[in-house]
Amino acid sequence: MKMPEGIPNPSNKVYKLQKSLYGLKQASRQWFAKLHTFLLQLGYVQSQHDSSLFLRTSASHFTIVAVYVDDILVTGSHPDDIVTLKHHLHSSFGIKDLGLLHYFLGLEVTYLPNGTSLTQRKFTNDLLHDTSFIQAKPAPTPLPLHCKLSHDQGDLLQDPSYYRALIGKLNFLTHTRPDLSYTVQLLSQFMQTPRTSHLMALEHTLRYLKGTSGQGILLQANGSLTLQAFSDSDWASCPFSRRSVTGYMLLLGNSPISWKSKKQSTVSKSSTEAEYRAMSQAAAEVTWLVRLLSELGVPHTHPVTLHCDNQSALQIAKNPIFHERTKHIEVDCHFTRAKVLEGLLQLTYLPTSL
Repeated sequence: MKMPEGIPNPSNKVYKLQKSLYGLKQASRQWFAKLHTFLLQLGYVQSQHDSSLFLRTSASHFTIVAVYVDDILVTGSHPDDIVTLKHHLHSSFGIKDLGLLHYFLGLEVTYLPNGTSLTQRKFTNDLLHDTSFIQAKPAPTPLPLHCKLSHDQGDLLQDPSYYRALIGKLNFLTHTRPDLSYTVQLLSQFMQTPRTSHLMALEHTLRYLKGTSGQGILLQANGSLTLQAFSDSDWASCPFSRRSVTGYMLLLGNSPISWKSKKQSTVSKSSTEAEYRAMSQAAAEVTWLVRLLSELGVPHTHPVTLHCDNQSALQIAKNPIFHERTKHIEVDCHFTRAKVLEGLLQLTYLPTSL
């Protein structure tokens, strides 16, 4: 570690640390390594599909530990195991027990008769206060109707860091707000050189948040743990790169657990190809979630139904024959076809009108 400023150091020496200090860039990694060793000694096993997840199972019950730096969530089927773990953590690290989960990393947890609600109301209100939009007139949509943004429309912002900071906060809101996913991916394309037109669209989004500050997701308390996926794509919607935008959502029962809106990495020659690429991204997410849920003790989640509104894309995924119009598609896009043959996915047509 470098010598602090103000201390004479003619020989240009450095400190050798006995342990990692809080605030150093390597401190969080060293802390996680120490916690990892501690949990392994207690009989916990690190998840193979999420490195911040630790599991301990037995014939009759299980305990799950989720770690985010020095914030820890503990849950399980047996209260005595949870109490024992908290006792060991407190004796080794001196933790602060906050009791039943109500607030974690900006996420507010509310327990309802029909399930558990996840919102970010406080974070949203703080954002509106910081931007002076707390008294603004609410907008009914995340973006203005028929919104068309370009890289050269409007004047350059004098302070682009303000725009970038707001995009970062909106991106954090997408953890519980799927309705903001497309908006964030669109506005984030202009972070390098934001202009006044981009800021106006962003301010419209803030006014939308004013009217929907308490909106979030509901994890319903029902017995169904069936996993299903929905994928969709437009075609060449970007007027500059002519690339398409992928969107997918995964439901466990009737509860949304994963979603994304992202521009595709290459140009698609047809709407069928764009839909096929979207199915591939959804299939990759399904594959990871099935393995994670299986590790958490949720059995028999496959075959997973993947819904798509393009019949041609479904036929390409089901038919293992290469045609002249599909031979140019990259090998990784045929990931969906491989998962169908494995029995992990079951493809279903869902009309757009629904």
